Amino acid sequence: MSDSSRDTVAGAGWAAGEEGAYRALMPGRVEKLSWLSPRTLWAARNGVVASWFGDPTGRTRARWVAQRAAAGAPADKVIRREDADRFSFMVMGDTGEGGASQYAVVPGFLKAGRGTSFAVIASDVIYPVGSTDDYGPRFFRPYQDYPAPVYAVPGNHDWYEDLGGFMRVFCGDAPPLPPEPEPRPLGRAWWRALLWRRPRAVDEQRFAAARELRSRPEQQAVQPGPYWAIDAGPVRIVGIDTGLLGTVDAEQGAWLREVSRGPRPKILITGSPLYVDGEHRPCPVEGGGTVDDIVRDPAHRYVAAIGGDIHNYQRYPVDVDGRTVQYVVSGGGGAFTHATHTIPRVSVGGVTESGFRCYPLRGDSLAFYSRLYGRRLRLRRFFTLTEAEAMAVVAERLGVPPVRAPGAPVRVTRRVRLVASLLGAGRRPERRARFRLPVRTLHARLFSPGSVTYSPPFFKSFLRLDVTPEAVRLRCFAATGHRAQEADPPVEDEVTIPLA
Repeated sequence: MSDSSRDTVAGAGWAAGEEGAYRALMPGRVEKLSWLSPRTLWAARNGVVASWFGDPTGRTRARWVAQRAAAGAPADKVIRREDADRFSFMVMGDTGEGGASQYAVVPGFLKAGRGTSFAVIASDVIYPVGSTDDYGPRFFRPYQDYPAPVYAVPGNHDWYEDLGGFMRVFCGDAPPLPPEPEPRPLGRAWWRALLWRRPRAVDEQRFAAARELRSRPEQQAVQPGPYWAIDAGPVRIVGIDTGLLGTVDAEQGAWLREVSRGPRPKILITGSPLYVDGEHRPCPVEGGGTVDDIVRDPAHRYVAAIGGDIHNYQRYPVDVDGRTVQYVVSGGGGAFTHATHTIPRVSVGGVTESGFRCYPLRGDSLAFYSRLYGRRLRLRRFFTLTEAEAMAVVAERLGVPPVRAPGAPVRVTRRVRLVASLLGAGRRPERRARFRLPVRTLHARLFSPGSVTYSPPFFKSFLRLDVTPEAVRLRCFAATGHRAQEADPPVEDEVTIPLA
């Protein structure tokens, strides 16, 4: 097994090495996605419009679900597979950026995914707006050699064109919804309709050619809708759609409570993680309660909740009334990297720093961003931190030993501390000032979208879950973009989850 980032600098992908073969998989012309360009921000405006004038996704989702029911989808929305009691499946989130960082994941994913029964994409299959025309280079092409079905739950970006592309690809080529009546002038719904982005016309010839890339019978999967459950071997995997604003509508909430009943062990897949960045985000359900209330109910027997949306890996083993539920963030499947160095010392849900895991490591995240912004601001000598300096200053700020031991003593200078502060490196809770700039929010909304890179290391990740009647073995694999990690994907985290 190859070294991980916890073992060596080379295992983290910092050491110079041969670039991977992933570029041979990419299209000849790759459209570079700029997350901070006015064009992209305007195209992705529906989330802001929904927050201002009301979120229509619950109603639209209900119309999609009704359409699929009329077409013969099972009323309980359960996909019943014939997997053996021992089987494996893959999970990755936030995949569809279409550039080098997405394709860099593919070789390791195919290697680690050998022998798996299916895969699940947890959130944001296609960036920036879920357009049907973008499925060719951002879904069908990268995963054309994965031999098994791929299921998905949509993320907020898949909703920016009202889920039309997602429903065509994953839900039996669902036809477009008929238009709704025009709202009354000058009301909230009228303003929302005026500003709302509508799905653009589809190039049907191009789409048909793209679908041929994953056309083998064993690759096909048809979902009953944007939320579903899969009965596979001894477990039930429940996928929910949290729409544009990270909430669950009343109809879906009632279904979730119903499908969660019974003694069968369950794993939740969601577009919005329930524990993330050192915080508990239980996900409200319209009409009352939260998704996490359902997960925590001992009668429902959830053993894990895996969410996308945040573009890195995190794991929180939370004690819930004497049993451990693994709350996982798995959003490192291809989009720009959200920083982990901004996560403060963890103390949430009974989980402390010793039980928390993340990838990239906070020190590697800080070093990555220092190099990125040193280059972009033309201040390399000031901004750039070595991996050892970044690891040391993060350990100092959190009051913990470095995760990866340095090869030689490291001096943490004023410059190193200043760069760490400017880039939002997290402090211990007791050292937080009463008033400070919202660095983590600024980093997530401004700095992180600017972290798109086109050369290694990428710090991407994906999961493999091996299921037996007794336990689920969950492993997080890294994808750096280097050939060594393609040939033998390093395991960054591993946990065995008992089912008995």
